[in-house]
Order: sequence, then C-alpha cells, then structure tokens
Amino acid sequence: MRQPLLSVPLLAATLSLAACVSPLPPHDPRQAWIDMQAQPDTQLGADEVDGVDWPDRRYFQVYPGAHRLQVRFGFEVPGGGLGPSSEPIWRTCILEVKYAEFAAGERYRLEVRPVAHRAMGRLLTADGKRVARAEMRRCGAW
Repeated sequence: MRQPLLSVPLLAATLSLAACVSPLPPHDPRQAWIDMQAQPDTQLGADEVDGVDWPDRRYFQVYPGAHRLQVRFGFEVPGGGLGPSSEPIWRTCILEVKYAEFAAGERYRLEVRPVAHRAMGRLLTADGKRVARAEMRRCGAW
C-alpha cells in the first residue's frame, strides 16, 4: 500500500497557511471596499456583514447603502491580572460599525486601537474623513 505524500494534519496546516498568504480579490467597482487597520502587535479581523459571517478577515466588500460591520480586535493588556507584577493578558473585543452611505467604487478604512482594557474604532473615507464610529459590543479575555 502506498503512503500519501502529506498526512492529513500537515495537509490541513499547509492549506491554512496558503489561505493566509493568498492575494486579495480584485476590488469590484460596483461595491465599496473596507480595509482593516490596527497597530502592530494587535489583531483586527472582519467578522460579519449584516449579521452574516464574512469569509475573509482581511477586508470587507459591500454593495452601496446601509450595512452593519462587525470586527474582532485582539490586543495585549500589560499587567492584566490583579497585581502590578502580574503577566499581561490577551483581550478580544467585538466592535460594530453601522454606516448608511457606503458608495460604489469607494475605499474606506476601519481603524481600531486599544484604549486601556477596551477598544476604540472609526470608519474613515479614502481622504481620512471620519464617517462612523465603532461601538464596542463586548470585551473579554477569551
């Protein structure tokens, strides 16, 4: 009996890694494109559009009009425990952005940053104008 070239766990890891480095899809000019931007040593990912899971954590692409975007934002909180010498903890926050005027062909940027034990975000147009603020839904050490 012949042995497979790749074991199942190795194949799964290889496919997972390939998905991480795959190129972004082309921007559909009939839709709005939303880039994710966060500080180094944090993690920001697209999660849902209008309550439906979004397949790629690197961006959103939506048709013109009103949409509700949900993102997950992870960051480290120094001394996150009870004492001053305690180890840092990783926190994850769920944020939501509601915007009624996404325009076809336009690029937007969703910026999120940590503020103490919470997160703050805003949606900007390509020229840097703030058009919406992200509302925090919940944060925790999960």
